[in-house]
Amino acid sequence: MTNPSARAEVYSTNEPAGVDKVDKLDRGYGLHKGVLSPLETLAQSVSAIAPCSTPSLTVPLVFALAGNGTWFVYALTTVAMLLVGFCISRFARMSSSPGSLYSYTADTLRPSLGAVAAWALLLAYVATGASVAGGALYYTNVLLSQFFGWTPPASLTLALVCAIAGAIAFRDVKLSAEMMLWLEIISVGLIAIVLVLLLAKYGFRLDMDQLRLKDVAITGLGPALILAMFSFVGFESASTLGTEARDPLRTIPRVIIQCAILAGLFFILCGYSEVLGFRGESSKLSDSTSPLHLLARKAGVSPLGTAIDLGALISMFACVLACATAAARVMLRMAHSGLLPDAFSKTHPKFGTPGRGVILASAGMLAPTLALALKGVSGADMYGYLGSIAVFGFLTAYGLVAVALPFARRALGQHSQAIAIVSWITVLVMVVGAVGSVFPIQQRPAFWFPFVYLGYMALGMGWFLVRRSTIHARRTTA
Repeated sequence: MTNPSARAEVYSTNEPAGVDKVDKLDRGYGLHKGVLSPLETLAQSVSAIAPCSTPSLTVPLVFALAGNGTWFVYALTTVAMLLVGFCISRFARMSSSPGSLYSYTADTLRPSLGAVAAWALLLAYVATGASVAGGALYYTNVLLSQFFGWTPPASLTLALVCAIAGAIAFRDVKLSAEMMLWLEIISVGLIAIVLVLLLAKYGFRLDMDQLRLKDVAITGLGPALILAMFSFVGFESASTLGTEARDPLRTIPRVIIQCAILAGLFFILCGYSEVLGFRGESSKLSDSTSPLHLLARKAGVSPLGTAIDLGALISMFACVLACATAAARVMLRMAHSGLLPDAFSKTHPKFGTPGRGVILASAGMLAPTLALALKGVSGADMYGYLGSIAVFGFLTAYGLVAVALPFARRALGQHSQAIAIVSWITVLVMVVGAVGSVFPIQQRPAFWFPFVYLGYMALGMGWFLVRRSTIHARRTTA
């Protein structure tokens, strides 16, 4: 454990979260301070979860397992994410650091557990970015084949998506936040229009089969919850912005909770409306590759089906951008702590962004998608495969932050039994989520995903042992 006197330099106690406190918490990362408004900060978290991918790609998968309980699964997942958000937001009130969940864990628990959180969170952001790059490939092919009857090579599309997103993240965090904000507003707005019009057509009547969870199998809820959880992962990524957010000790905690609530309401609406909209159709929601096309037609706004596909593509791109932004800042914090080489501790003198981290994160997203493309894996399958691996990283990081919170508050003399109880409930939920993602045993290739994650973590912890003396020296002189 870090000694309390050292930790007190990182966490605030009872001082107001004003500009002076932000200056005190800035430890020379070289990032531009206070450049992002609360709305732009929210855009980082919203973009990282790529909300427009859920109605088209994730809800049908959840429905295949939960049926009429799809909306209920998303309601339960919203509660779970609010528990996680509560723990993260409590830390975000005390600490402003680009390392986010890694910083919270490393500054409280043992260095080895901090390293576990660091590697897990880095994989989570990079794998999520790679996953949605595959989603972007899928929607690019859908749109180009629809209008031109032609699709470019998968490698070209993937390279363009990762390169352009990386270039924007490298250039200016404010520019990328503004772009993400408007892209997501447009994308979510199009889907919301279709769903509201669809509900209006049905007269806003209650679907009692859904509300009563008719024919819902309890055994399917566990795996469905894991799939639904992937819809939310990344909602905490605003915490990686640190002092780049304006008044971060107030803004970031609020944004994290706001994002969990807004995303949860949107996903519950999507789950309920899509199940309702497929009533009486010959095809099943679980078999549909473009469910929102059918719903747009039933709502009487068929042209919006194509517009939603375009919006989903835009949302996927925004998520790649958000993940590159977040992963680069985690690497920046890892380098400052000694876990990564010092080359990644530098920011661009003009742009104030961790350029080397952005480049490495973008390359890390591109590499697995190219490898899968060469093996003939579709963009939709890339989304599912890489997203499943990303969930392991998020579950690990979320769980460790929940473990760390009571210890951090106790070190500051702010122990609360209620917060400790919430923290341990959150840990239990994450453990159940991890078990549910492995059992029952999945068929290949999903069978191998836990081993891929464990192999990656073993390599990361091996590197931690190599860098242990450097990490200890940085920790004792901080």
